[in-house]
Amino acid sequence: MSSEKPKLDGWTCPIPLKHYPTVVMGHGSGGKMMADLIEHLFAPLLENELLAQYGDSTLFEVAGQGGRLAISTDSFVIQPLFFPGGDIGRLAINGTVNDVAMSGATPLYLTVGFILEEGLLMDDLGRIVNSFGTAAREAGVKIVAADTKVVNRGHGDGVFINTTGIGVVPPGVNIAAQNARPDDVILVSGTMGDHGMAIMSLREGLAFDSTIESDCAPLHTLVQAMLRVTHDIHCLRDATRGGLAAVLNELARASRVGVEIEETAIPVQPAVQSACEMLGLDPFYVANEGKLVAIVPRAQAEAVLEAMRQHPLGRQATIIGRVVDKHPGVVLTRTRIGALRVMDMPAGELLPRIC
Repeated sequence: MSSEKPKLDGWTCPIPLKHYPTVVMGHGSGGKMMADLIEHLFAPLLENELLAQYGDSTLFEVAGQGGRLAISTDSFVIQPLFFPGGDIGRLAINGTVNDVAMSGATPLYLTVGFILEEGLLMDDLGRIVNSFGTAAREAGVKIVAADTKVVNRGHGDGVFINTTGIGVVPPGVNIAAQNARPDDVILVSGTMGDHGMAIMSLREGLAFDSTIESDCAPLHTLVQAMLRVTHDIHCLRDATRGGLAAVLNELARASRVGVEIEETAIPVQPAVQSACEMLGLDPFYVANEGKLVAIVPRAQAEAVLEAMRQHPLGRQATIIGRVVDKHPGVVLTRTRIGALRVMDMPAGELLPRIC
């Protein structure tokens, strides 16, 4: 670990973070500001070969066992605590299960820390813990360690939850952000923007013909169905903070390849599209909590797609684009009128406190 202080002079965010005397909401956006914070502050102080994998989870070998484990940690600070399609308890389980699953691992164990604010209603806490336990049983994971802390009234916003997940990676699986190759095919498992717009519609009091519900769900069985077709899956990511745009940019930069997608191929619910238009948002930048992005070799794409569509969480799966050897690190979108535009990383926090 380096003992040197992080160097701030080279920061290159659109609005350089070194100009911020305090942390702002954009530093947790999943976009450029958060990436810059990690690269220039956290990484130099915490750097090691495992952390440098920069995946949704980190893979490591178990000494003397010949197998690999995946481990991931996450914290959940969503407001409101209850929302259409879930609550902070279900979100905490599924979010961590999904991070572990994106390495191809089977999630097995979770730890949890509850930070409770003085004054939180016991009925609300009971609902959250019940939902948390139910979601764990549904996902087939065991809670093996837990902690509880209480903070003063006005210092905790109800409840925050931290979870750590551990899973086992099957032999022969090598899924990583750096593995995308030219001529690979890009798939998504379903509609984009559902979770983020469920939260924002509730906050803004928007009413539609049909209620927008969060897509919060555990994706590990969908990943397992894909792996039964082939272990030759190059990249997997669940499209959470920053949405589809953040995921595609992260993978393009990590693999040093270009990405080209078709806007009309990306599924979006009509109600989500309407809500985004009312709020001036792009659904491709809005978070999901039960959708994944996969990059697979062209030869395997149709078989993987069919397996996804046979799974309850992948019925709307579709191919949205391809990986190219041009414009490395850049994501281009072909619009409905045939023009190409850059789909860049989100610059700041579009939707705060959504996970």
